[in-house]
Amino acid sequence: MNRRYFLTLMAALAAHASPSRKPIMRQSALFISHGSPMNIIEDNPYTRSLKELGKRLPKPQSILILSAHWATNGSKVSIVDKPETIHDFYGFPDSLYDIHYDAAGEMNASVLLAHLTHALIDRRHGLDHGAWSVLVHLFPDHDIPVFQLSIDLTKPASWHYELGKILSKLRDDGIMVIGSGNVTHNLGDIDRNRDAAVAVWAKEFDDTFADAILNDHQKIISFDLPYFAHAHPTLEHYLPILPILGSQNDDEKLTTVYEGFQHGTLSMRCFQIG
Repeated sequence: MNRRYFLTLMAALAAHASPSRKPIMRQSALFISHGSPMNIIEDNPYTRSLKELGKRLPKPQSILILSAHWATNGSKVSIVDKPETIHDFYGFPDSLYDIHYDAAGEMNASVLLAHLTHALIDRRHGLDHGAWSVLVHLFPDHDIPVFQLSIDLTKPASWHYELGKILSKLRDDGIMVIGSGNVTHNLGDIDRNRDAAVAVWAKEFDDTFADAILNDHQKIISFDLPYFAHAHPTLEHYLPILPILGSQNDDEKLTTVYEGFQHGTLSMRCFQIG
């Protein structure tokens, strides 16, 4: 353990445990379906809903994002003073590559999270587009520190859900937790038309999912949803849902803040806890 990391960890632990610290508002947990990178620059019902949501949310001290676009073998936490904006998509209009999200990093909370989760420290990962494509709408002033926790593809779904208990503690420290993925994500079965008619399988999956997040989290954890293998040929866009649900306290309400489809099969459902 290097000296800088040790001192930062000691400071973070002391602040977290101090009995004299001022009460901090518990922050929300959000799951945001991010869809196509074109949502970064398009004005549509989905992007307008994110802008309105951002205006309603109390400003957090910092933001932790779990993005489908940082999937790793083993957990990693980004500890970067000034995270770069990663344009990790290809073949889109030049205007998308000119956009930067210039928020600061979050050092104390990220070191504390690495300690709590035994995750490895990553000093190079900036903000991938699963993170900043959401933030440009929710918090367009770039004035809230941001850090990321990777999606560990080696862990079972139950582990991701239990991770939410740790993230729930961070919410008590004024940290907003955001999962960014998609409720359905099969890029081989999308329509090029953003406003295409919704596929029957996608609608059935989304309807069952909407009920399960309110009434039966075990269905989410066990992938007990219709057409699951077709809706998620790979899991990186689904797994960010689980720690968000796992962070819910018994007395907290879950609210759908947007529902709708793009390209016929992409459910853009978003929900808020707390």
